[in-house]
Amino acid sequence: MKVAVTGAAGYLGTNLLRLLVDRGHEVTAIDRVVPEQPAEPNITWVSGNVLDPASMQTVLAGAEVVYHLVAVITLADQNDLAWKVNTEGVRVVAEAALELGVRRMVHTSSIHAFNQYSCGGRIDETSVRSTDQTLPVYDRSKYAGEVELRKVIAKGLDAVVCNPTGVFGPVDYGTPLSRINRTLRDAAQGRIPAMIGGGFDLVDVRDVAEGLILASEQGRTGENYLLGGSMISMMDLCKLAAKHGGKKGPKFTISPKMVGGLIPVLQPIGKMLRTDILSRATLGALISAPIVDHAKAERELGYQPRSTDDTVRDLVEFFADPQRFGQRDTRRIA
Repeated sequence: MKVAVTGAAGYLGTNLLRLLVDRGHEVTAIDRVVPEQPAEPNITWVSGNVLDPASMQTVLAGAEVVYHLVAVITLADQNDLAWKVNTEGVRVVAEAALELGVRRMVHTSSIHAFNQYSCGGRIDETSVRSTDQTLPVYDRSKYAGEVELRKVIAKGLDAVVCNPTGVFGPVDYGTPLSRINRTLRDAAQGRIPAMIGGGFDLVDVRDVAEGLILASEQGRTGENYLLGGSMISMMDLCKLAAKHGGKKGPKFTISPKMVGGLIPVLQPIGKMLRTDILSRATLGALISAPIVDHAKAERELGYQPRSTDDTVRDLVEFFADPQRFGQRDTRRIA
């Protein structure tokens, strides 16, 4: 079967391509900038712009299934590009898919499309959505992107929506690494003496990729599916990485509420350093830490995420292998 993947050169895209090729699919891998790499069996790389309808009409032609992964991820309160790509970009891809007669579109949204601060400590597919205008732009834009998609579904597009939680694990060739993987690499090397309190529901990137494929095969049109893993504190997560790396883990926990009082000072510093990690969004997610119920995905898709320990072990092994980490994997994806 011929499938297309937008954002194919990214973290999730890299892992999804492997699974699609393993299943014998012919893949059109779409990204704004095509990466330099050896020719790969059953993968055709093309340049595409999700904000350009003509571009999407060209690169999606002939695809039976489209996986839409493109997004601008940011912890900032405002970001015009993130809003545009995460909303208008979804609409452009969906409309092209409808016009071309694509059989199914799988849209990768986020747990952030649900309001983690007003959910009562638990999130499922029926929970309150991120409509509050005081929320960070990523949260608001991911929900708004779903709204744009549903307008096209109403016109006849067959599409499903997946909402991953905090994604981590191998393989990650990003420059820089994803935020969580970067933290775990440092922890595995014994370089984190203390860690802020709070936690996340974290899910292996390979399980998210599998969940997207399951959604394409088993998902019901217009439905959301939460692709979660397990809730874990950042302290326990870093200790786990240190254990697998043979190092000592962090000894002290820093109260997120104490750090929260310093956000008015830390955010300007973060802007000077060109990072959004020192932000209200980071602390808000840590403090709220809702339990994510992914029973619907298990029940309807057959989704079964692996354990956090397995993912951390595999990630530490990935970092320790110079043949895999430090340069893009050029082995045959098959």
